[in-house]
Amino acid sequence: MSGKLVHRGPDSDGAFVEGPAALAARRLAIIDLQTGDQPIANENETIHVVQNGELYNYRELRAELERAGHRFRTHGDTEVLVHLYEQDGLAFARRLRGMFAVALWDSTLRRLVIARDRYGIKPLYYRASAAGLEFASELRALPRGEIDLDALESFLAFNSIPAPLTIFRDVRKLPPGHVLVWEGGEARLERYARPAPAPEGELREDDEAELIEELRGRLRDSVRAHLVADVPVGVLLSGGIDSAALTALAAQETAEPVRTFSIGFQERSFDELSDARLVAERYGTQHRELVLRPDAALLLPALADAFDEPFADSSALPTYLVSQLAAQDVKVALSGEGGDELFGGYYTYVADLLAERTGGLARLARPLVERLPTSTARASFDYKAKRFVRGAHLPPLERHHAWKEIFSRDARAELTGRSNGFDPVDVYRARFAETEGADLLARLQDVDLGIYLVDDLLVKTDRASMAHSLEARVPFLDPAVTNLALALPTRHRVHGLRKKVLLRKAVAPLVPERIVKGKKRGFSIPAAAWLRGELEPFARQTLSADTLRRQGFFRPEAVAALIDRHVAGKEDLSRQLWGLLAFTLWHERHVEREPGALGEPRVLESALS
Repeated sequence: MSGKLVHRGPDSDGAFVEGPAALAARRLAIIDLQTGDQPIANENETIHVVQNGELYNYRELRAELERAGHRFRTHGDTEVLVHLYEQDGLAFARRLRGMFAVALWDSTLRRLVIARDRYGIKPLYYRASAAGLEFASELRALPRGEIDLDALESFLAFNSIPAPLTIFRDVRKLPPGHVLVWEGGEARLERYARPAPAPEGELREDDEAELIEELRGRLRDSVRAHLVADVPVGVLLSGGIDSAALTALAAQETAEPVRTFSIGFQERSFDELSDARLVAERYGTQHRELVLRPDAALLLPALADAFDEPFADSSALPTYLVSQLAAQDVKVALSGEGGDELFGGYYTYVADLLAERTGGLARLARPLVERLPTSTARASFDYKAKRFVRGAHLPPLERHHAWKEIFSRDARAELTGRSNGFDPVDVYRARFAETEGADLLARLQDVDLGIYLVDDLLVKTDRASMAHSLEARVPFLDPAVTNLALALPTRHRVHGLRKKVLLRKAVAPLVPERIVKGKKRGFSIPAAAWLRGELEPFARQTLSADTLRRQGFFRPEAVAALIDRHVAGKEDLSRQLWGLLAFTLWHERHVEREPGALGEPRVLESALS
């Protein structure tokens, strides 16, 4: 199991075996390079722990624990866990500020505890059976099993698989903010934290100028904490406001020039290198960049190897490559995930509010809008307009999903030839129901914060970075930031057509005006154009009738019709086709053969123009 995860920690490995319990850890040495190897025990070696992640308040916790009489043998963050557990028991995770997946064995109580951070930044899978409990940071370290058809249905709806489901029926994801306790041969799940929007009566109605200053200070505090390392830290710089703000704040907090890394594309509407350079030049960073071109035969199989579940967010490709670029210079990089969900950065949030007023009119306009010609430009008007008129008349949660839906229920049935009573959107409904009493937009943002962010964006960032033994840290997902963001009134998040209202004002003194006023940025790719050009032959070969019949999940004639319709320019089906490619390539590498250790990827050269 440890050997299959060597990419997550190539610097050292360790194991602890005692009776029925075995813990193993791979280490990427970032803090306490000399004495931080794992597993780590308490003073009398009755409690052992392994951890993937970083604890940003470990120094404060250590000082508190030492005053209480605990003795430390190392200088890093992991040892804090055993002593905090000794003191607080199962409530230990509530005190932690950071990103983590933790496993702890208490030999006195014969108890195993696994815990995941409150935002779901670090992954944790488990398999509970009569034989015992197995757990790991990635599925590749656990036994295979039968494909879970409900998980496949979810994948086709979302292009990712939401917790607690995994692609295998017998394996589950530990949800964010939960601990699992294995005692007496049985497992029980407990939630210890649930970041949530403030009820309407508890929103921050302070003077706007005061909120701007507070937010800027909270962001600075989080970035300062996330820079703690005994190795150099860089920033993945996309050219958007989130990563630009992180770069600016990091530059002000460090004596040495910050190292920044960016990618671009030959397709003009997707290229952001000029914006990234503005930030890099303003702060004198050590800046590296590359321009991406499609080489499907090398790049897509490399992604399928790196991702332990089917995963079809196409921005994984540039994230994978920018991570490889960064890993040549640093072991840690800051990334901007969470900013959109917390501060209202998506066009879907504008659409959510607009639909409240114009849903009926949008339905009347649909026949005209559907006749708009299809464009391959990024976030094109025709794509957004068609999505809007198709979903604006639905109830709030259903239309929010409709803006982003990959395959509809009918399309899934046509594709698979199967139909059952399972509805993937039920996971959204359950999350939405938990926030009754908050304002509508905040509730929809919370759905994205707890599902889309966790099971899509953070999965993408973790696997794409860890494939290159790079630790990605996400300063927006820190209580210093989230506690304020979750209490902001709607007008400070989305107002009319303006998004991230308060965040833009808070970072305006720090970043170039063009970025403050610019459109949303991110590591997205021109998939629609590629699949009508260089990638078309690869798509047809990968999704051949022989392959689809061998795997047995998708009807070849339905897939061929999707390719033909997209290539003919009748509709932008790039997200659907990317999903089918991702699943098929994943199945070949993780089901049709046993996945081994992730090899050293050599793909950057093929991506350079």
